[in-house]
Amino acid sequence: MKNKQNLVIAAFVGALAFATTGAFAQVIDTRIGKIETVNGFPTAEAAKKIFGESDFQRATQSYLWGLPAVGFHGLHLAHLNIFGAKDGEVVLYVTLKDKAGMLTPNLTTIYAMNFWNLEKQGPLVIIVPAGASAGGVLDIWRRPITDVGQTGPDKGQGGKYLILAPGAPDPMNSEFITVRSKSNPIWFATRGLGEDPAVAEATVRKYKLYAYDERPNPPVTKFIPVGDKTWSSEQPRDLKYWQYLHDVLALEVPEERDRFFYGMMLPLGIVQGKPFSPTESQKKVLTEAAVVGDLLGRLTAYSKRVEGTEVWKDKHWEYALMVELDQTYKGYGQIDERGSWFYDAIGNTVGMQGRTLGFGQLYLEAQKDKTGAWLDGGKSYHLRVPPNAPVELFWSFTIYDYLTRGPMITPQGAADISSRTKGLVANADGSVDLYFGPKKPTGSNDNYVMTMPGKGSFTYFRFYGPKEAYFDKSWQLPDLEEVK
Repeated sequence: MKNKQNLVIAAFVGALAFATTGAFAQVIDTRIGKIETVNGFPTAEAAKKIFGESDFQRATQSYLWGLPAVGFHGLHLAHLNIFGAKDGEVVLYVTLKDKAGMLTPNLTTIYAMNFWNLEKQGPLVIIVPAGASAGGVLDIWRRPITDVGQTGPDKGQGGKYLILAPGAPDPMNSEFITVRSKSNPIWFATRGLGEDPAVAEATVRKYKLYAYDERPNPPVTKFIPVGDKTWSSEQPRDLKYWQYLHDVLALEVPEERDRFFYGMMLPLGIVQGKPFSPTESQKKVLTEAAVVGDLLGRLTAYSKRVEGTEVWKDKHWEYALMVELDQTYKGYGQIDERGSWFYDAIGNTVGMQGRTLGFGQLYLEAQKDKTGAWLDGGKSYHLRVPPNAPVELFWSFTIYDYLTRGPMITPQGAADISSRTKGLVANADGSVDLYFGPKKPTGSNDNYVMTMPGKGSFTYFRFYGPKEAYFDKSWQLPDLEEVK
């Protein structure tokens, strides 16, 4: 009875206190700490904490969302400021040194790349030569506008393409294959696919690019070598990321699919039509979010949690490229698939989807060995490529630096082996044993790529012109195995 009386007294005292103050305080436990409220309203300090967390979450997701556009802008700045290439001039990437700053480049083929602004420079004409080349034109979000060359409408026979800006009038010129971009800034890239490097370079040098209005007297297309320059196109992990994103978004009218992200970034100081001048508190949030955003991008790329990544059952090979051409699938926008690929790479075309027999390219990726352990640059590994690899042109195996996503740079001066590698050693049955690690394993052959201790790595296996045995899965790659 006495305990019951005490409870009644305590309840009366509590009610009297509430009647006196007119306020009810409560502390709510959350993942961001204790949140104090009065009559249900967060206190001023609690509100600051909640909005701060909201801004951080918005910025982290905006980092993942912005990866394709920021990557576009970073490569464009390299063309302008490092290589000295104006919009309309073509940069040639030939050697490993040339490609060292590129995200997951193919080291077997030569690249030629160009940027163009349709609003400032007018419609772009691309004259594609006949021969072994393949590439495409992409918008600022890395969506393909058209393929060109062997994977394009000209099918490698050569053709004339006209690229129009959003809303620009169509001249209705039947001389051209006419396509329209969704953005004003665009990017053109092609590969020379000839087995002889000299022939491959000669082919891409036959491309011509100029403004549509210049067609009566077209200028000579200027090709610029990368030269002995150190550069990088990886997306920044600091405040510079947001400067890049602000600058590239300033060039465009928001698409309907992106308007919520534009709205999410308003409290972060990223506003179209206004300079990027974040406050100290905004700088802090953006800087912290860039670090976590980069980690999120890394996991999205190398610990994929979307469906359908597994190539062969119970093996660690994954499809590197999971994003559709329009970046949507079954009614949803592919923010994870898009973030995964464009954290890792720079382009996407019809030819890169790897879904057509004998056509284009196919990209498989492995970051783990047979046991499921991450690849370690301080350990040695072996891969046996089975005989009769199902390719029309060639296959290649490349080692990339986990952090830069560029080729692994070592004193050896090589980061890949392909079926076109001079001196490639094959076994009697046609299989090929490949080795990579800090030192050449005892008893191994010359099919060896050096890695660096202290660096994580991941690998790509590319099929150029995949054949039926790949699609029906009668031919499969084994897992990478550590050599001890």
